[in-house]
Amino acid sequence: MSSQNESPENRLRKELPEEVTAAAPKTPAAEPEQGEPKLTGRQRLVKGLWPPRMSRAQLIVALLLFGLGFGLAVQVASNSDGDGALRGARQEDLVRILDELDDRTQRLEEEKRGLEGQRTELENSSDQAEEARKQTVEKEKQLGILAGTVAAQGPGITLAIEDTKGTVEADMLLDAIQELRAAGAEAIQINGVRVVAGTYLTDVNGGVGVDGNKITAPYRFKVIGKPQDLEPALNIPGGVVQTLEKEQATVTVERSDKIIVDALRPARQPDYARSSSQ
Repeated sequence: MSSQNESPENRLRKELPEEVTAAAPKTPAAEPEQGEPKLTGRQRLVKGLWPPRMSRAQLIVALLLFGLGFGLAVQVASNSDGDGALRGARQEDLVRILDELDDRTQRLEEEKRGLEGQRTELENSSDQAEEARKQTVEKEKQLGILAGTVAAQGPGITLAIEDTKGTVEADMLLDAIQELRAAGAEAIQINGVRVVAGTYLTDVNGGVGVDGNKITAPYRFKVIGKPQDLEPALNIPGGVVQTLEKEQATVTVERSDKIIVDALRPARQPDYARSSSQ
């Protein structure tokens, strides 16, 4: 039964002599085609990595990392450009600006200590009513100086502006006033006109109007304050002096141990405001 199911090839092998069977060539194993070049280790590595096979999760992570890196680069670039305003200034100018900021901080600290001392005196004085009266009189004098109703004297500077070309305008003088106030000026007058908190400047024909009073060049400022703060404030890079000199004006700043500000403003009675103290 088994012999009937054998293949013709097997039956033929059994019927042939063993010598013929041994001499018959065996079918060689499959060999790689001669046309295919052998790949090096690096080429196999590249072939395995490219094209990339990424899952959806890996793609999302890659996009998030790219966005994070781009945001950090933008942040670093914006931070590096933040100090561009002073990058072109000279070292001595930067030192001068830093000293001015330190002086302003010191001045505020001194004012703070003065107020704390007044509070301590009020709290510890045996006659608080008398002490309060003295402080009220002193405060009235200080407010009179600020309001321009009393004369003042003290150290400060004089600022002279020669305008032969007629190019100095009201806004330039206003910039000078604001810079002096920021540097600690306590009393200012220009050409015999007292400058107070509500002072306004306008351009008029042939000069500048200060609270409705026409003044003409040369413009002379008398300023009471700390000279070591006032003069550097006018001479900072791009400040008042450089701006006026660009307009072909001649600017002179001089320090003095005694400046007298004697231009007065009449005391004005408010029409509507009344003291809220009882």
